[in-house]
Amino acid sequence: MFDDYVEHSSGPAAPVTATSGVPPLDFEGFEPSPYDLNDPRPEFQETHPAEKVELPPIFDIGRVQYPFPALLVSCVVASDILIMGFENNLLSIIELSHADQVIQVRIPRKREEMTIHKLFVDPSGRHIIITSKQGENWYFYRTWKEPRRLKGFKMVIESIAWNKRELLSSPHSTSTREMLIGTGNGSIYEAVLDAGEVFFKSQERYLQSVFSLPERHPITGIKFEFFPAADPRKALVIVTTASRIYQFVGKIPDGKSDESGRVFWGLFNAYQQTTPSEFGQQNRRVYILNFTAEILELPGKLRQSELRFFTPNAAQSTSLPKAIAWMTGPGIYHGTLNFESQTEDYIDAAELLPYPSLAEEPESPYTIALTEFHYILIYKNRLAAVCSLDDQVKYEDPLPLVRSNRTRMWLFLDFFRKVTGEEVLGVASDPIRNTYWIYTRESLFELVVGNEDRDVWKIYLEKQQFETALKFTKASRHTTFTAAQRDDILRAQADAFFVDSRFFQAAQCYAQCSSSFEEVALKFLDAGERDALRSYLISRLERTRKGDLAQRMILATWLVEFYLSKCNELDDIIASESISDNVDNLQTEKTILEDDFRQFLDTYKLNLDRNTTYELIQGHGRTDMYLHYANTIGDYERVIEHWIVEEDWLKAIETDLELYYRFGPVLMRRAPKETVDSWLRQSSLDPLRLIPSILQLQYVPRDPLSPNQAIRYLNHLIFEQHNISPTVHNLLITFHVLPPPAKSSAGVDDGPLLRFLQTAPCDPVTGKPYYDLDYALRLCKNSGRTQPCVHIYSKMGLWENSVDMAIEKGDVELAMINADMPEEDPQLQKKLWLKIARYVVQDKKDIKTAMRFLENTALLKIEDILPFFPDFIVIDDFKEEIAHALEGYASHIESLRNEMNEATQTAESIKQDIAALRNRFVTIDAGEQCSVKEYLPPSALRKIISLQNQLTIPSSNVQLALPPALNPAQQVRGLLSANFGAIPNPLQNGASLLGKGVLTAGDRLRDLIMPDAIASLITAPAWMPEINEQAHISGPDFNEKTEKLRAQLEDILAGSCPLCESVIAGLDTPFVKDGEVDTTWAL
Repeated sequence: MFDDYVEHSSGPAAPVTATSGVPPLDFEGFEPSPYDLNDPRPEFQETHPAEKVELPPIFDIGRVQYPFPALLVSCVVASDILIMGFENNLLSIIELSHADQVIQVRIPRKREEMTIHKLFVDPSGRHIIITSKQGENWYFYRTWKEPRRLKGFKMVIESIAWNKRELLSSPHSTSTREMLIGTGNGSIYEAVLDAGEVFFKSQERYLQSVFSLPERHPITGIKFEFFPAADPRKALVIVTTASRIYQFVGKIPDGKSDESGRVFWGLFNAYQQTTPSEFGQQNRRVYILNFTAEILELPGKLRQSELRFFTPNAAQSTSLPKAIAWMTGPGIYHGTLNFESQTEDYIDAAELLPYPSLAEEPESPYTIALTEFHYILIYKNRLAAVCSLDDQVKYEDPLPLVRSNRTRMWLFLDFFRKVTGEEVLGVASDPIRNTYWIYTRESLFELVVGNEDRDVWKIYLEKQQFETALKFTKASRHTTFTAAQRDDILRAQADAFFVDSRFFQAAQCYAQCSSSFEEVALKFLDAGERDALRSYLISRLERTRKGDLAQRMILATWLVEFYLSKCNELDDIIASESISDNVDNLQTEKTILEDDFRQFLDTYKLNLDRNTTYELIQGHGRTDMYLHYANTIGDYERVIEHWIVEEDWLKAIETDLELYYRFGPVLMRRAPKETVDSWLRQSSLDPLRLIPSILQLQYVPRDPLSPNQAIRYLNHLIFEQHNISPTVHNLLITFHVLPPPAKSSAGVDDGPLLRFLQTAPCDPVTGKPYYDLDYALRLCKNSGRTQPCVHIYSKMGLWENSVDMAIEKGDVELAMINADMPEEDPQLQKKLWLKIARYVVQDKKDIKTAMRFLENTALLKIEDILPFFPDFIVIDDFKEEIAHALEGYASHIESLRNEMNEATQTAESIKQDIAALRNRFVTIDAGEQCSVKEYLPPSALRKIISLQNQLTIPSSNVQLALPPALNPAQQVRGLLSANFGAIPNPLQNGASLLGKGVLTAGDRLRDLIMPDAIASLITAPAWMPEINEQAHISGPDFNEKTEKLRAQLEDILAGSCPLCESVIAGLDTPFVKDGEVDTTWAL
């Protein structure tokens, strides 16, 4: 903005360099710092004051190098659009982002006819209104080339309130929307202008008077704002004169105008005054009808009065003004706007700031401007900035005005005017961009406001508003100052908290500032606030760098001592006040403290020395904390040793995985069930390392009614975790084979072992179980387990051994089960059944049982077991069985006889069918067509071949019916090969193929004729002269042979359809041959 045209009063600022409060250190030989070099942390123990750095001033004034075409009368600015009005009725419009492009617009009026009084521009910078001292007003829109006169506006305008919400939210609108105009006679008008071109309509949409002040003084300031979204139909209007300020509040019809001037009519109509009132020098209310108007009168002698507002985020259409400043005779009346006020006065914290007494400026200021934190007072030749937070003058500097007595000549038409010196006319403030421009009749100055909140934190610090001060601890590019500012604020806040006995808050603030650690600790100890000191130590520990190992260990160890002492203190108090009602609260406090201590141990376990911490905890007798700390640091050995010494086996079970292997044997002997329960919850245990612990149960006496815990765990490994280790499987068999407990009255039960042998998983590759069959068989034999041995023999495929062992033990049923197992070897099955039969007949000598034995298998008959019976035995016991066997043989002989008769009848039927074939004929209609050609010529009717699929082909068209890919000789060879040998490939050519086709035709045709002679009977092409020569041979012998061959050929053709066969034989023949290019198939 005019940077190339502004001469600043102060020289260019020297480059600012900030130095850290911490002196630079070399980390050679030490652990490097985890922070950046430019990161000044306030956690250091000793403060090091930073070097003073000269900062640029907050306010800076510079003259704009722009030659005026005439004396300046008025200047306004909005949205970076600067408009200046000169005495010669010329307007200069400058867009500050393109300051070199100046638009000049001349009002088509002579200076004697019109003199510019004031300029007004809306917040968007699009609409400009020019008012004159003669009451003539003009309107200019940004895109126009010349202004237009407002014929209905016959008044001297002193102030305008624009509809900011609508103008900023509709950047392309040509309408001003509703605006309020304050005039020199105290009247308020509502008007709407529209720059849009509409037929039969001027830019003046309407103009209507809505209110008149009773004193008829000029309205020096007017502003209206809509309330927030909670009540958008409510509006606040503030009006000022030289000595009074009015507040009007009311409803408006939806905030929209119907171009009849009724938007603000209802609001002001409620305040129409009926009885004149006189006002004194204090705040009074005028009761008008049923409404109360807030009016404040501050009389005084002042050349002009101004009303200023400051709006945060002013570029947003819905933003609301925050601060108000009204320049009056006694001083600056200022406050904050509160749109949520429950009273009729919406100016909160309103105060009157008297003008500061400047030695060189005893008079009142000419004009004022309002920033976020300052009032800018512009006097005759000086500028002063008063902070709005403490009402102190923060800046004072003379204006760079021309004070010499030299004469300046201004050319106006045909005369000269003499001017001596400069006087300030006013200040133009951009409400959107927050820029400020001071102007005289001959010059324009830019007031640059930069980083004005730089020292605000000091003011809030003096007021002890520490939280607010922390929000403003920033210094543009200098982070060092930010850290120093925060440190000063936190130190002052901590001292204030400590004085107010708010020790915990003080501890938190002390931990964040650079106060001496020793000083703070002694301060809390002297005050007896050990709990606050503990909070301070925790906060300091949290903020101590991880590289400061010694400091962190000291702090953590001291905190352990504090926690333990506090726990013991609470225990003593609870014990002494056991009958008091306060015990519950003390118990709750103790529980919370113990939870905090456990959390502390979990968080800072790496910063504690193990042996020192154990000694501290044991010294205070806190066994629970001793065990918690051991578990936290992973010292499970110490935990288990403690519980083993205490003989609390159940608590000793829950431990680390490695310690399961070490203490497993002891725990398995003392608490087997609980130990196995714990193992089952730990799926990551290595079973092989637990075998020593499992073997402890091998000889330990146990309750016969309780299950074997080793078998329980091994079953879980095999069937739940799908463990395939042979060692685990063998170990389970070992425990199954063990003898029952001595106190058990029951015998040996093979059921569990048999169930495992039957359900044990097998290797999917070999099909064998994972346990060692030899080892299992040896165990079962040594312990006399017959059924398991038989099962193992069957698993090994030793069927004879399994049956022999079952017979040896007299278990016939088990022997029969194993005899049926070799299903793939019927002979072996029969052999095994014969062994069982011999045992039943010879050894047991139970004939009836032997007869029933035959019913269990279909492999043995009565005649198979008869040799086992004694020579002299009465057949009465098995007479019926012999009779049934004989009856079965008789029925079998009868079925064979019936089958032979059926075969004889079938042979006779076949002979009759063969004889009937000799007389078979087919009737062909006179209009029958050839299946190859479309018609049958008369010459073809002499001999016709009718095929089985009802196709009709004359003998003369046989060649046409053959596959088209073959030449005649190949066609005949193909037919011969199809009936007498292998079918040759029709795509192959050459003499060798012809010879092979002839040899495969059969011995009878090979001895009679050559294949070429057969082909010549059908056709004789010109390219085979040998066949043509043989075709002219004649004679009775040759004709007889020819007829015989023709008959044989016809029999071959009639045997299969050449049309259908050729289609089937050519299924694998490609449409496009190898090497042939055919693009007709391309898509």
